[in-house]
Amino acid sequence: MRLLLAEDEKELAKALAVILRHNNYSVDTVHNGEDALCYLENGDYDGAILDIMMPKIDGLTVLRRIRSKGNGIPVLILTAKSDIDDRVEGLDAGADDYLTKPFAMKELLARVRAMLRRRTENVDTVLSFGDITLELSSSILACGNQEIRLTNKEFQMLEMLITADGGIISVERFMDKIWGYDSETEQNVVWVYVSYLRKKLANLGSSVVIEAHRNLGYSLESSK
Repeated sequence: MRLLLAEDEKELAKALAVILRHNNYSVDTVHNGEDALCYLENGDYDGAILDIMMPKIDGLTVLRRIRSKGNGIPVLILTAKSDIDDRVEGLDAGADDYLTKPFAMKELLARVRAMLRRRTENVDTVLSFGDITLELSSSILACGNQEIRLTNKEFQMLEMLITADGGIISVERFMDKIWGYDSETEQNVVWVYVSYLRKKLANLGSSVVIEAHRNLGYSLESSK
């Protein structure tokens, strides 16, 4: 899943992004409310973490503006304020949850998981296609009695392919969703990760293959 992290303390933002990526989230990081608003209006995110006290536009104003436009993205607000009125103001503005600084990384991850789970509570925790299954909580790809743990990017790519249920996903879509729309990474990185996944599917003895569609993208197909 892809998150937007808006935090003006750059060292904290860097540390949070590392932890989130280690837990299989794609993360775009901004350091002021103006950029946060721009990214949320133009990007494709599954959730957002917004610090309240940011330059240019504060986090609560960003939250109110996206909610006024019908954007229902799950939002966790970070605040150095522990006063109950500040927390109530954040929730009234449309936040799904809040976390008061300082906080433990484990608690942040738990809050993020809970926030995203509430939005997708009817979605299975295990995805399947053909003879393979993908466990969302552990990134385990399995076929029969064989299983393997996928890397962050591999997991996100295969999750997208399985969810598409045979539909074609373009290279641009992969880049936007996994690497971020402002990423400087070359598009051939998608082919590299497709190659990794193909090898792992073959090693598991799966009948599922990743098909390339010239100038269109990739899809999953099963011979069974």
